[in-house]
Amino acid sequence: MNESTIHILLNTTPEQVRRLQELQSTFAKVCNALGPLVRDTRCWNRVTLHHLAYRGLRESFPQVGSQMVCNAIYSVSRTCRVIFQSPASPFNIQRMNGKSLPVLQFLSSAPVYFDRHTLSISNGVMSMFTMDGRMRFDLNLGPVEQAQFNERKLQEIVLRSMGEQFTLSFSFSSGEVVGAEAAADAGSLWPEYVVIRQDEVDQPMQAFSAPKQNVLDNSLGVSP
Repeated sequence: MNESTIHILLNTTPEQVRRLQELQSTFAKVCNALGPLVRDTRCWNRVTLHHLAYRGLRESFPQVGSQMVCNAIYSVSRTCRVIFQSPASPFNIQRMNGKSLPVLQFLSSAPVYFDRHTLSISNGVMSMFTMDGRMRFDLNLGPVEQAQFNERKLQEIVLRSMGEQFTLSFSFSSGEVVGAEAAADAGSLWPEYVVIRQDEVDQPMQAFSAPKQNVLDNSLGVSP
């Protein structure tokens, strides 16, 4: 699979920063609501987790909207594959020997995943979901970047922050996409936005190196 990513630094006002931080914090809360369910069911398959959790999450977080709930489920599924399936993880499911899984806690700085329903681009303007309405940015793409959007399949959209700076990453792929549920997700280090609740385990969280895999889940909903 041939994959590439475009990173766009958002030119934000203080008010837009506040709105994006609120979105990020709320998205993390939705992810955290799934933690006990993952522990109790030992399930992080995206489709099965969706069937188990979607209705309850919609009732608990009506302001988030249906599609962002789906994206939060995707985020949890994706992260659990790293922590519970990567061979080098101290919490690899094969190493737990029947012990209860720990509960993952997403920090308020956790990335937010979007799809074509919650983020769209039209005539050089990007429109994205926030907790209090759509936010719009002018998107000035060069010819190379524009060709990516025109010619390649958009696989994943992620909002990340560093302090008060926000970046959107657009990942594209061409060729056959391998089902990501069959393997650990991409990522070389423990996700810095996830911690283990210390009341859940006897051992401290530690960083680890997971094998790099160029696998992205096509279940985000960019092309449902």
